[in-house]
Amino acid sequence: MTSSSPAPRVTPDDAFDPLALTVFGQAVTMIAEEMGTRLERAAVSPNIRERRDASCAVFDAEGRMVAQAAHIPVHLGAMPESVAVVRARAAEPGDLFLLNDPAHGGSHLPDLTMVEVIAHPHDATRVIGYVAVRAHHADVGGMSPGSMPFAATELVQEGLIIPPVRLERGGVTQSDVLDLVLANVRTPAERLGDLRAQRAACAAGRQGWQELFTRHGDAWCASAIDALFDYTERRARAHLHALDGVTGHCADQLEGDGVTNAPIAVVAGVRVHEGALLVDLTGSSGAVAGNVNAPAAVARAAALFAVRVLLDRDDVPVNEGLARVVHVHVPDDCVANARRPSAVAAGNVELSQRLTDVILQALGEGLAAAGRTAVALPAQGQGTMNNVTIGAPGWTFYETLGGGQGASGRADGPSAVHVGMSNTRNTPVESLEWAFPMRVVEYAVRHGSGGPGAFTGGDGIVRRYQPLVPVVLTLLTERRAVAPRGAFGGESGQPGRNRHGEQALPAKGRWHVPPLDIVNIETPGGGGYGVPFTDTPRTGTVSERDA
Repeated sequence: MTSSSPAPRVTPDDAFDPLALTVFGQAVTMIAEEMGTRLERAAVSPNIRERRDASCAVFDAEGRMVAQAAHIPVHLGAMPESVAVVRARAAEPGDLFLLNDPAHGGSHLPDLTMVEVIAHPHDATRVIGYVAVRAHHADVGGMSPGSMPFAATELVQEGLIIPPVRLERGGVTQSDVLDLVLANVRTPAERLGDLRAQRAACAAGRQGWQELFTRHGDAWCASAIDALFDYTERRARAHLHALDGVTGHCADQLEGDGVTNAPIAVVAGVRVHEGALLVDLTGSSGAVAGNVNAPAAVARAAALFAVRVLLDRDDVPVNEGLARVVHVHVPDDCVANARRPSAVAAGNVELSQRLTDVILQALGEGLAAAGRTAVALPAQGQGTMNNVTIGAPGWTFYETLGGGQGASGRADGPSAVHVGMSNTRNTPVESLEWAFPMRVVEYAVRHGSGGPGAFTGGDGIVRRYQPLVPVVLTLLTERRAVAPRGAFGGESGQPGRNRHGEQALPAKGRWHVPPLDIVNIETPGGGGYGVPFTDTPRTGTVSERDA
């Protein structure tokens, strides 16, 4: 009989000292990091191998996240739901699940999540934890190459929907399930290679977790997990208690949903109360026809990211303990509470960015109103992932692009970086040109696109593609009409621009591009911070210089 009940805890006399707890926390984090390394080395697609559009995490027997690698915030804030739905499927030790359904723990369909159920090293009937790997696959079927379609209005148009299904049962591969998945994608050989890489990453996580239990014993590990969660919660609450009473409100918008160009309201109210962050999305748009909707887990991921930003000077672990201090209210009818059959491809990437923008700006303004100038959150960054999908028969290419980060009261914003809920790398030009019939004719910093201020916002980038064969181009971008805002007198960054040859392109669309034509993407700059200075040295924070 299988059991996933918690192991007995150690006695109070065996309480953890800070050093032992730190070593344990770092050991689990390194398991997740090793999973990521194994994935990147084994992956086939440049999107995972080079750009590292993937995330890894480790969970205990109760499905609580113990550690995550420093990967993609929008993935990691939502992956606990993937483990929860696997546990609800009567998961057995040695089972391996695959899923992408937003209604059952997924985010959007290209993000395939693999979850392995870990058996006890000395008792194959008992579950001691789970490891999860979420990776963005360059194609999972649907109405256009790359599975990030423009103007999709139903989830079924975006690709193959995979509820939690067993790829392995008790360690035995279920070949029929794998065959079904590969029969519904445009690039089955590449998908198979990337799925095998995810499998290898899960195996690395399972091995590391079992070794911890072998080394320390069940009771010690179970108590260490609880102690680590409590430690994280105490640290986070202590920081937030110092901000009790801070309230703020921010309204912004998305620039259409791919079906209409009408702005889509994204609104957040925030309150810090009794050592917790409360976020309320009341006032945001209801669900829309196009695919910028997102499941509620994405909103929770954005709120968790905001807390992590508040703690940026503290080495607070990211685990279940951090989730305890975040409470998010999402209305039933909300663009951030997608329900079947809503399309969601752009919600995970673009709505998540705008949610981050409004939560952080509401916090920033609330802190300023309360006179908490020592906690200075940055101005808005580029606020988009600049999703570029290019495909032709036999291949698909997908990437997101960096841009400008907002300046803060401590420094200029960095240029040409991924911002907010994205934490991927770029696709190296050499890798792109080797793998696909395309050239990159220019890749440069977009100088002058950051907003002026006492500290200047970071600059965006310029990326110019030249396909060598006829292709289909899909763009899902934002901040092309509404610029990233500056803060406390800083000016806005420059909005982004999309062009095909001399023709301006809208933020979102799908086009056929002939060979040798140039597609030019210019990404937004970040907002500036503080009123610009002319003769005051640029040292210290704005508040320090004003004093």
